[in-house]
Amino acid sequence: MDLLRSLPIGLYLEKPITWLHKLDPRVKLAWLMTFLAAPILANPIWRLGIVGILILLTVAACIPLRVWRQQMGWLIILSILIFIITLIAPDGLPVNSQPRLPESNFSLPQPTDYNYVLFNQGRLITRRSLELAIRISTLIFILIYSTNLYLLTTAPEEITAGLEELLEPLRRFKIPITEILLTLTLSLRFIPLVLEEIQNLARSIRTRAINWNKLGIKRSLQVWLIVVEKLLENLLMRAEEIAIAMEVRGFTNPNEHQVQWHQLRLIRWDWIALVILIPFWGVRFVWGGM
Repeated sequence: MDLLRSLPIGLYLEKPITWLHKLDPRVKLAWLMTFLAAPILANPIWRLGIVGILILLTVAACIPLRVWRQQMGWLIILSILIFIITLIAPDGLPVNSQPRLPESNFSLPQPTDYNYVLFNQGRLITRRSLELAIRISTLIFILIYSTNLYLLTTAPEEITAGLEELLEPLRRFKIPITEILLTLTLSLRFIPLVLEEIQNLARSIRTRAINWNKLGIKRSLQVWLIVVEKLLENLLMRAEEIAIAMEVRGFTNPNEHQVQWHQLRLIRWDWIALVILIPFWGVRFVWGGM
């Protein structure tokens, strides 16, 4: 079991360098906020369109198949399962309609071909259940995958530099922006260490070939408590090593020891990406509303 490969969500893709990597982190953050806000109060067609845009971005960026297959595979399966469960579930409108006229041997022709019930063969599927299924499944996919694509193509140092630049006005209110963003950077860098420790502990348990059936529930819980305690101990030791390394290098205060993580500079493609936001939101307000 290799958690660093089987659970790549939230990890940065260092190679190959795609055109998404080269975009300014502030521009990518603006697009991330756009993808997170655009599905709000949007119709199902617009939500499906955003899903298509995210998939096209992944393909157009030439991200390796092994990467986005792992990243998108389980997420697509989860979205499809949620879609099916919501589709066959009750739509929340249990209204019992009664005919206004008594039943007769003939039926009047309907003025339109509209039908609220789409499928009624053992399982009732209505227009509202279909709409709810599309809403929930696409919303989960957009929220998770757009954030994951941003982290996949943006280094933690770039995220920190972009956020620090955008939050610079908050310094007037005595908010410690540098300390907060330094903590965020260390947290993002700490994720692979946590996965590595979990992986090492899982391998150590597997090599001991423990017979869980003979242990029983009580002893199994005791073993897992020992494993959790060891995990916390190793993580605290790693955190202490990082703190000692920073202290040895003279890092005492973020305001006194400034570290230039990334040089922010808007190039031509950044401006093009920002300009595209204007027609995107124009189409959203005109055709993407409920």
